Amino acid sequence: MTIALHSELLDGAGFRHAFFTRQGGTSPVPWESLNFSTGTGDTLARVRENLARAALVLAVPPERIYFLSQVHGTDARVVTRAEDAALVRAEEGDIVLSRALGLACGVRMADCATVLLGDRASGAVAAIHGGWRGVVRGAVRAGVEALRSLTGSAAGGFVAAIGPHIEPCCFEVGPEVAASLAAASPLGAAAVVPPAVEGARPHVDLRAIVTAQLEACGVRAVDQVRGCTVCDAVRFHSYRRDGQVSGRMLAAIVPAG
Repeated sequence: MTIALHSELLDGAGFRHAFFTRQGGTSPVPWESLNFSTGTGDTLARVRENLARAALVLAVPPERIYFLSQVHGTDARVVTRAEDAALVRAEEGDIVLSRALGLACGVRMADCATVLLGDRASGAVAAIHGGWRGVVRGAVRAGVEALRSLTGSAAGGFVAAIGPHIEPCCFEVGPEVAASLAAASPLGAAAVVPPAVEGARPHVDLRAIVTAQLEACGVRAVDQVRGCTVCDAVRFHSYRRDGQVSGRMLAAIVPAG
């Protein structure tokens, strides 16, 4: 059983973090078993216990794991430990950042890309939710710029890790979505895999797009924590595979002292 995956780059830079899988929790089918959302029908008691288990991995109190009600946008929220996490979780936004010790900044996902970002100089961190709509709208750049504004550091001193999400093998999209993603990427059309058969739909490499966006923002140290959420039903929840009534995972990072 693997409750969480880790980035060697973030570990080496001193940032506690985790890309949690679906394993090691308390929720029954269809949320089995490590689920971090009540929005699809799971109980608050089970989600609280799952958060408590995540808190043990992150070495922070469960009431100091912060994430937002995600809307595939670019709004950022700075947290300081003074906030009630339950109230923060009701706020809309897709980027959480902090330089305060003893808390974790997180995002939830079930196919979307996530970026955990740390500043070597200050120890501050950011968690970025990167669904395709957010990627098109500029969530990655917004997260990098928010961390720069918080710390005054240059992005060249940041380290980043991109977690498991829907990979090109399963990220089949319509031509309009493919065109939007290609236009949002420094890679352009190179991020889109043309259909092999006439009439089929293209596939998109979201990981390559997010990586290129980070590099375009000046983030040179980018790690890849791989896994396709759709293909690997044993380790990952997937909205595309299982539908709305399914679990949601968590990725989180802790500021370094």
